[in-house]
Amino acid sequence: MEWSDWAVWLLIAAIAVILLLYLRLVRKNRRLRQLADEANRLRKEATEEQRRNRQLKQEMTSNIAHELKTPVSSIRGYLEILLGNHAIDEERRRHYLERSYRQTLRLSDLIQDVSLINKAEESAALFPKENIDVHAIAQEAFDDLADKAAAAGITLGNNLPAEMPINGNRELLYAIFRNLAENAVAYAGEGCRVVVETYRTEGKPDTYYIHLYDTGRGVPDADLARLFDRFVRIDSGRSRQNGGTGLGLSIVKHAVLFHGGEIYAKNRPEGGLEFFFALNIK
Repeated sequence: MEWSDWAVWLLIAAIAVILLLYLRLVRKNRRLRQLADEANRLRKEATEEQRRNRQLKQEMTSNIAHELKTPVSSIRGYLEILLGNHAIDEERRRHYLERSYRQTLRLSDLIQDVSLINKAEESAALFPKENIDVHAIAQEAFDDLADKAAAAGITLGNNLPAEMPINGNRELLYAIFRNLAENAVAYAGEGCRVVVETYRTEGKPDTYYIHLYDTGRGVPDADLARLFDRFVRIDSGRSRQNGGTGLGLSIVKHAVLFHGGEIYAKNRPEGGLEFFFALNIK
């Protein structure tokens, strides 16, 4: 082979090497652009998440201030009357003191609920897990509401299996059944039933599927999607009258999420409101 032939082959080899290096560089640049785009996307998502968190905190702060305003103003007004009017009769004095006491209970409930929901959102690791019986927790919540339910002619039925062991947090599990049942007792209407039961046995073997419903009046369909929002009151007048903080169902949602499940609500065709939720056993 002549020298000119070798030169041609060397030139072709050089061009091939250059093309190979160029293609590698193109692929590397494309990958770098993809990584840069992914980094920008994650940065934008993080920025948006921070913005949403700030907005949620601002909204919650504003809502808390609004919720505190009414009971604090009421207590202040009653105390000013009591302190400024020494000639007030005993019956009237007791009336104002009882009103003030009820407002302090409302404040206490609000502070407790706000603390619980903040803890569930930001410090879930602070909720220890232990072996608990779901049936027993539900029964404890129903027993604590027995007097209030009886006063409204409402019957509470715990149809969960006698033994439902779960590795969960006692405080949050109690909050689920207490808030759902208390919501029904307060707003479903007199003379109805509140029942909790399992609604599915097949599916995931490590999951409980639970159904809690009442036979009362239900809620407008347009309001179902807002039930679990903070400080939402479908009937604000009746909610305030019954002492609701507007955080109960939001706490329920966070408690269910903590236990690896989901929850949703709908109106029963027969009348009343029903909740379906799942809890991971482990």
